[in-house]
Amino acid sequence: MAINLQAPKGTRDFYPAEMAVRRYIEDTWRNVSIRHGFVEVDGPTFEFLDLYKIKSGDEIVSQLFHFEGRADKEGQADHFALRPEFTPTLARMVAAKANALPRPIKWFSIPRCYRGEAPQKGRGREFIQYNVDILGGETPEARRQFDIESAALCLAVLKEFGLTEKEIVLKYNDRSLVEKLFVVAGLVPAQFAFGFYLLDRIAKLNPAQRAEQYKQNNIAELQQKFFEKLANGQDPLTDGFWTDLAAQGYDEYRTAIRDAGTQIETTLATMGFGPGWAKYDASIVRGLAYYTGFVFEVADTAGDLRAVAGGGRYDKLVEMFGGPSLPAIGFGMGDMVLQVLLQEKGLLPASLLPKPDVFLVNALEDAAPAQKLLAELRASVFDPATKSITRPGLAAVTSYKTTKNIGKLLQDASASGAKFAVILAPAEFARGVVKVKNMATREEKEVALADVRTALA
Repeated sequence: MAINLQAPKGTRDFYPAEMAVRRYIEDTWRNVSIRHGFVEVDGPTFEFLDLYKIKSGDEIVSQLFHFEGRADKEGQADHFALRPEFTPTLARMVAAKANALPRPIKWFSIPRCYRGEAPQKGRGREFIQYNVDILGGETPEARRQFDIESAALCLAVLKEFGLTEKEIVLKYNDRSLVEKLFVVAGLVPAQFAFGFYLLDRIAKLNPAQRAEQYKQNNIAELQQKFFEKLANGQDPLTDGFWTDLAAQGYDEYRTAIRDAGTQIETTLATMGFGPGWAKYDASIVRGLAYYTGFVFEVADTAGDLRAVAGGGRYDKLVEMFGGPSLPAIGFGMGDMVLQVLLQEKGLLPASLLPKPDVFLVNALEDAAPAQKLLAELRASVFDPATKSITRPGLAAVTSYKTTKNIGKLLQDASASGAKFAVILAPAEFARGVVKVKNMATREEKEVALADVRTALA
């Protein structure tokens, strides 16, 4: 059998241009997070398989790349899985040092993740995922503040890429609002757990599968109609939705939505995200069997792509992993959907490849002076007293062509995008000087060889 030398399906090769785009996205995530007071963390690329079962149950195993480790002397082997997300790792890390960590805990991470699912537009088997979490909040007011702060950071990151309310919208919901919706539909509290379970999966179930769920959970015909309307994408905020349904307490439900929306959208507006950036959406029911309160997704307004980002409040997660009761809110954003959106909107910079600070034009027959000067330009100055770099080195490149034609080499310097060209020419070098050319203004000046690094500061 011939060896398959292609990259595995659902993975990507990052050539220089692709790697530059990846670093641009990651650096933007990182820089905006730090400006908002978050610090970066990371964990292992693989964890014990049982870690993921704690959060998602045994059904998650079929979606993972998992493997058996080497057996010990007794023949026992551990079972591991490549991480499909970072949240279980975060919960494990917080649970391990919960009492020593300052509150609130504001962490972000940018891990590579893996899922054994069929690749599709904006979703691969290997991807980069930006995760943001805030843990803490002793009062309802603090928790609501963190909810909105999390949503605001999500929008701020996307705004940093040039996206506006014309291209994206944050759609939000809340578990408490969904419970009120269940009451309107005639469900009793004992049926809420099933309701959350079904809503979380309803888009993936065909009519026969939904009918089986209704039968197993003794859901009355009237409530079945309610779930079927949601499955068909009908909006419960329209009066027509409630034809032939119970609709008890509908006005209270609408009032709760209005009050929640006023608080959320008014606060977001003070943070720079006014009308159009966010709206209530009853269809946002992601993970409500897992999330405990506020949930949100960011979608492209054209509706052409899967969710750009999504998250919510999960106050019981750390407890599930053996830690203390600790309120938490977080979201995730994948690089693949984001990159597709930025490309389709024409928002990726034309060239993201790094450009050198200096292009060294060497017209000397002897290569040694050029090599020495390149080393000096590239070298950083480290201060042992402060344990820091006091003068960073420059990105300095040169041509490997054999020609000594300065004109042709300056064309290479221009093509490289360098800020300066340093020209080592025989006549000037004999006098102990070089020419420094500003590639933007085209100005040239002679500089003593010993002063080149200072002249380029």
